Amino acid sequence: MISSQTDTLIASCTAQASQLIPADIFGVNPIVAMPFADNGAVDIESFKQLVAHLIRTGCHGLTLFGIASEFYKLNQDEKRMLAGWFQALTSESQVFSCVSITEHATELAVQQAKEYQQQGFDSLMLLPPFFLNPSNEHIIYHIQRVLSAVDIPVLIQYAPTETGIPITPQDMKAITDNYPNAVFKIECNPPVEYAQQLLTLLPDAVIMNGYAGLYMLDMLEVGGKGVMPGCSFTEIYNAIYQLWQDGEKQKAQALHTLLFRYISKWMTHCEYIIAVEKEILVRRGIIATNYCRKPDYPLSELDRQDIDAFLNEFAFILDTTE
Repeated sequence: MISSQTDTLIASCTAQASQLIPADIFGVNPIVAMPFADNGAVDIESFKQLVAHLIRTGCHGLTLFGIASEFYKLNQDEKRMLAGWFQALTSESQVFSCVSITEHATELAVQQAKEYQQQGFDSLMLLPPFFLNPSNEHIIYHIQRVLSAVDIPVLIQYAPTETGIPITPQDMKAITDNYPNAVFKIECNPPVEYAQQLLTLLPDAVIMNGYAGLYMLDMLEVGGKGVMPGCSFTEIYNAIYQLWQDGEKQKAQALHTLLFRYISKWMTHCEYIIAVEKEILVRRGIIATNYCRKPDYPLSELDRQDIDAFLNEFAFILDTTE
């Protein structure tokens, strides 16, 4: 059961729909990790500490319940409680808040989208249904129903490697025609050609890139607006993005090349990079434990050595004294 304290918190945070528009979505928007205690319970204190830390990094937005949040390992009471705290923590900050709609049933997705907008979140992310291979007609219907249910921006998450569902740029355009609140999170591998085709069809489209930022600079080069990576070393993505914005493209590329050596390995499996990022968050003193609910990805001694090397290499950017 959710505590009366959480109910009060959620009620106090309910607000009118944000005035955020798609063009306001840009920059570095990390996906918030999900801290658990050693017994597998959600660690709310670590969660609050993590969100507060991320706000202090100067990132532009924060997203909850993405794949990197292990949304698929949370029950509905936990998600409601976490959403309440997330809204409370971000509502007074400069970052825009985004929360992901992951319900497989269209009716539930629409209901959840409306509730999150009423609660006061700035934007939504939508993971289209994929279990048991729904037809394209059902996927289109699902996306359009959610887009039409709210006024705030909705980032359509295109992750074919994780979902097994391909959507061509032409289909994506057809799906989102007449829905000005549609935004795109493109994380096919690689995403650049897809983004270029989509921008040819929709020149004003706002495109963010996930996939740990492997293609961050390539996506910015072709017209992408920002990156949605994990959250354990947000400062590095911030630095790369700022160098790019300042016209220091060679410096941005040099820093990204250093980062790429690590993330290209860690991103070979989602559970792998989730485990790595939690270990880094623990080492940095931001969350209490590196526990991942099962099934998870056990880190090897070599992985821990890689994390040691990573923290040493990027010590000039990362603050490990929190």
